[in-house]
Amino acid sequence: MSTDREIRNVVLVHGAFADGSGWRGVHDILTARGYTVTIVQNPLTSLADDVAATTRILDRQDGPTILVGHSWGGTVITEAGVHPKVAGLVYVSALAPDSGETTGQQYEGFAPTPEFVIDVGDDGYGFLDPGKFKAGFAHDASDEDAAFLRDSQVPINMSVFDSPVTHTAWRDKPTWAVIATEDKSFDQAMLQHMAKRSAATITTVSASHALFMTQAGVVADVIDEAAKGAAR
Repeated sequence: MSTDREIRNVVLVHGAFADGSGWRGVHDILTARGYTVTIVQNPLTSLADDVAATTRILDRQDGPTILVGHSWGGTVITEAGVHPKVAGLVYVSALAPDSGETTGQQYEGFAPTPEFVIDVGDDGYGFLDPGKFKAGFAHDASDEDAAFLRDSQVPINMSVFDSPVTHTAWRDKPTWAVIATEDKSFDQAMLQHMAKRSAATITTVSASHALFMTQAGVVADVIDEAAKGAAR
């Protein structure tokens, strides 16, 4: 999708084990550049619930919008991104299933990362292991920032990884991807595979999975590039 209107709206979607507060740096950079930025707070209870939360925010935009997802948020924007106001997509070390695929299927054939450990409770919700949180999620963050992320993490209903995507926004809309080369949550080959399959314009950066926070400048620059590119 391209538009002859300037794109000044950005919607940011967080992933599993996190909330929208990690986007603060990206938000501040983009708002200083004149963008209107809105952050979705996903409940992480089901794919349908997270897509509904994102759609609710997209409905409030006053024009074409760049939709951005980190990690699990990539699955959410893949489904929600078919919204008519979405002009382009940005995947930030994010999952990008195709129609009929589940998020869990994206891991098939790729090596697991031992630093990334999920503790699943009897109710089916998962937290990241506190003792391995920094190593697996945010090793390039300060001890204080990593501790805050660890202590404020939002559990995810693990059944979401078995929910198939029914729409694939990246099939029809221009796509960009930012990949953290030191990501311990996803295999590098897996991230590259998904980004290339979606025909994304790829930017790599030396960072952890928490690049949405630790590399806010790089992520904001790619979103800015996407807004300009999708408007052509």
